[in-house]
Amino acid sequence: MRNFRVLKDFFIRNKWYYFFGIVWLLLVDILQLLVPEILRRFTDQLQANLLSASEILIYSLYIVAIGFGIALFRFLWRIFIIGTSRRLEYELRNKLFSHLLDLSTNYYTHHKTGDLMAHATNDINAVRMALGPGIVMLTDAIFITVIAIAMMVLTTDWKLTLLALIPLPFLAFTISKFGKVINKRFKAVQEAFSVLTDTVQESFSGIRVVKSFLQEDAEIKKFSKKNTLVYEKNMKLVKLYGMFFPLVHFVSAISFLIVIGYGGTLVIYGDISLGDFIAFEAYLALLVWPMMAIGWVINVLQRGSASMERLNRIFNENPEIVDAEDTKELPAMKGEISFEKVSFKYPGSNEYAIKDFSLHIASGKSIGLIGRTGSGKSTIATLLLRLYPVHEGTIEIDGHDINKIKLKSLRHQIGYVDQDSFLFSTTIAENIAFGVDEATAEEIKGVAKIAEVHDNIMDFPQGYQTYVGERGVTLSGGQKQRVSIARALIKKPKILILDDSLSAVDTDTEEKILGALKGDLRDKTSIIIAHRISTIKDCDEIIVLDEGRIVEQGTHNQLLSNQKLYYDIYQKQLLEERIAKD
Repeated sequence: MRNFRVLKDFFIRNKWYYFFGIVWLLLVDILQLLVPEILRRFTDQLQANLLSASEILIYSLYIVAIGFGIALFRFLWRIFIIGTSRRLEYELRNKLFSHLLDLSTNYYTHHKTGDLMAHATNDINAVRMALGPGIVMLTDAIFITVIAIAMMVLTTDWKLTLLALIPLPFLAFTISKFGKVINKRFKAVQEAFSVLTDTVQESFSGIRVVKSFLQEDAEIKKFSKKNTLVYEKNMKLVKLYGMFFPLVHFVSAISFLIVIGYGGTLVIYGDISLGDFIAFEAYLALLVWPMMAIGWVINVLQRGSASMERLNRIFNENPEIVDAEDTKELPAMKGEISFEKVSFKYPGSNEYAIKDFSLHIASGKSIGLIGRTGSGKSTIATLLLRLYPVHEGTIEIDGHDINKIKLKSLRHQIGYVDQDSFLFSTTIAENIAFGVDEATAEEIKGVAKIAEVHDNIMDFPQGYQTYVGERGVTLSGGQKQRVSIARALIKKPKILILDDSLSAVDTDTEEKILGALKGDLRDKTSIIIAHRISTIKDCDEIIVLDEGRIVEQGTHNQLLSNQKLYYDIYQKQLLEERIAKD
């Protein structure tokens, strides 16, 4: 049970729900155990012709009353135990989701979405089953077994009871062996399901690429292969069940066979009454369910334990980036940025993304970053947001080491538009207002106009209430980028980072956006990362990166006069424009 220790607080808070749920459950079991005694007396009196019509009616009312009591208390234990297990499922899923959001960006580079989805669905459901229905069946199995056997010994015959229970040790041994194999095979099923989920998620996310490359058949084959693996793993588990439960029934049948043979002989010779025999059969029938329940409980608990072990691996993951004890708020950020000899490698890489990077950006200034692909441009933005930890060198904002600034305070005052321009499956208005608690319609329209996307939005039938679809699939690349820019602007950040966020718009639209941004950027420090020189040529200073190092630095005209890497990039882009026009 050590896998369930992470739920200790939940058990403490809900102990009375489980306690009273078990009380109601035991009352149901007690009422069920009264039925054989009623049958014993009724049969003996009926055989002796001692029953009147009114007494038969009374016995009938006893049965009805017991049935009503069983129904009432069964309802109560379901509310208390099953209801609590549903609450556990709710809290555990919230806990998992919150923990996943707390984990650092690096965690998601090594764990697939499909696998995480399987944890949030199948694994949590398996834990709920173990700590809801599993507890019910375990209580039933123990209580009914102990009381039923005691009643069989005390009220009928100990020899008959002993003979009827001979198969039980064999059953216990079988259950123990099956349980270990069930646990192993269930883990294999969960892992196969995770792979399948990830395949489906990836195929649907990349549906445009799949269709444009005519890879539907290939994706179907890939899915079929993963689906076959899930089927095969499940069939191995099903075959185990196919052997397990019939075996329990067979053992139960042996017990009944012994009772009928030996018990019938005892009745014939008058050692026990017919009522004793009927009651004994009823008690034995009550024992059949616990025998099966023990197997089912072992199965459910093994599943729950396996799933909780998988969840614990996630809960035991600690975020790489957290607020230290001496971190503080920076409520009024000015926007002065300083990089001092910063070197950084991405986890798992042997190559430096940036090396000995030093740069000072005055408050309110605009900086352009340009360079070849892989030169480290986006890494600058990533580190400034503390999405990855910096171990070599320091980054300061307003003279404060960013490691000493609370994450919420830091990220709240930085507006970031990444190159992927991710949008959520909701309305355009909600996507723009994503980073703020509240935003008026006028504020949303205002930033949309600055981002030059307002007119496009108004062309949609639903305007700002238009749903964009998964990952913004209903919008063009340029529209997604401009909505993302509006989403960053509505935060009114002191530092604005545009990471190649104008690459999907034409040069005319780009010029309009940059012109509209000039007024909004007067009191902001801006870092504009781009591949096109037209995007950054008007920045106060331009930084040219190559292999993670600064190789040039200056204004547009100064860099052109140097006739180095920046000049080469400029000439190539001029040539591309001429070819495009021709």
